[in-house]
Amino acid sequence: MSHLFDPLKLGDTAIRNRVWVSPMCTYSAVDGLPSDWHLVHLGQFALGGAGLVMAEATAVAPEGRISAGDAGLWNDEQATAWRRVTDFLREHGATPAVQLAHAGRKASTTAPWEGGATLPESDGGWRTVSSTSNAFGELAAPRALTEDEVAALPQQFADAARRADEAGFEVIELHFAHGYLAHQFYSPLINDRTDRYGGDFDARTRILLEIVDAVRAVWPEGRPLLARLSATDWVEGGWTGDDSVRLSRSLARHGVDLIDASTGGAVPDAQIPVSSGYQTRFARQIKIEAEVPTGAVGLITSPEQAEEVVTSGSADAVLLARELLRDPHWPLHAADRLRSANLWPKQYERARRG
Repeated sequence: MSHLFDPLKLGDTAIRNRVWVSPMCTYSAVDGLPSDWHLVHLGQFALGGAGLVMAEATAVAPEGRISAGDAGLWNDEQATAWRRVTDFLREHGATPAVQLAHAGRKASTTAPWEGGATLPESDGGWRTVSSTSNAFGELAAPRALTEDEVAALPQQFADAARRADEAGFEVIELHFAHGYLAHQFYSPLINDRTDRYGGDFDARTRILLEIVDAVRAVWPEGRPLLARLSATDWVEGGWTGDDSVRLSRSLARHGVDLIDASTGGAVPDAQIPVSSGYQTRFARQIKIEAEVPTGAVGLITSPEQAEEVVTSGSADAVLLARELLRDPHWPLHAADRLRSANLWPKQYERARRG
């Protein structure tokens, strides 16, 4: 019997299965506003049978955008614009989720298809900020945030979380991974501060816990709160799986319901051993050692592989990205192949029957 398509309950929210859409940046918003593109792009995954559909990294402040085309939730107009997307996802059986993010020193870039380099201020870019004044690779050097500015970050996330509720999202994920701002604090490869937000493990992770506390204070009780971590920096002397276990325990105590275990992104020269399911072992380590539910992500491509991740106890859900871009109906076909639930929309049933 397949368990990949069993429901999963987090808090008071029941998610119809364990195949989830990983947040994927599309760099197609204008002034942070989602458009018809986002409705169709995300809506196809609900029709395709995914249990949870997570919107792309959505900035909590204008300067937190990776590019000028990033979506946002820093104003009420954006919250209103998201509503028709979340309504559509819910109507077609998927749980609408959003990833709240701040890119820090990796912000103000052009879109990947335009090279992904720093967008100059003269062309609409902005001065980036970080835990440090050191640059990421060839990107422009950021300005190190003052201690007071760091202490103000949790309120930005809390304000965006309140708007996420108004927008109809049922799950929030905090983007603490991939070398973006939160990761720029907890990675010892980046954080060179000497104030209360730098130094030892507790100081470097302090801002993450403050963000979780601020979000939990406004996010409705019983609604799931997730956190995506880079479980390792893949560099000697950097963040490790054991560090992630320790942090995950703390995050859970502060109200995080599931850890989405990704890796990398802190520094440009990391040697990452990319292979099929290469990050799943970190989801398993965190789930077992921290005793926290986890999601696995990273080159999970076949129904049988995804099923094994869940049935083996390595993770509670799998998050797919590129595989869903190649086939938005992957969950429908996977459920059929694993002889599980019929997820096909009634409008598509004739195609299923052949």
